[in-house]
Amino acid sequence: MIKVSEQAKKKVIELMTDDGFNPSTDYVRVGVKSGGCSGLSYDLKFDKILAEDDKMFEDNAIKIVVDKKSFLYLIGTTLEYSGGLNGTGFVFNNPNANRTCGCGESFSL
Repeated sequence: MIKVSEQAKKKVIELMTDDGFNPSTDYVRVGVKSGGCSGLSYDLKFDKILAEDDKMFEDNAIKIVVDKKSFLYLIGTTLEYSGGLNGTGFVFNNPNANRTCGCGESFSL
C-alpha cells in the first residue's frame, strides 16, 4: 500500500487538473527505475490507463497505480509534498530504502 499525505493530495489534484486529468477517475502512476546516484530512482506521472499487471491503491481520495515490478520496492511508502525553502517537490518516504541520495530522488535497498 502507498499512502498519500494531505499536502501531496492537494498538489496532485492541482497538477492533475492543470494537465487535463480528472483526479476522481485518473491515476498517479508511481514506479521505480534503474538510475540515480543511489542506484534506483522514483518515477511519478499521471495516467488514464490501468495495465493488466498494475496494482491499484486509493488513499486520501487519490488513485495510485504501481507496476508489479516496482511494487516490492514501494510497499509502505508515503508520498509527501514539500514546498519549503530547501526545495519544492514530491518526496517519497520509503521504509524499504537503506540509503537515499541528498536530493531524495534515488535510493538503494
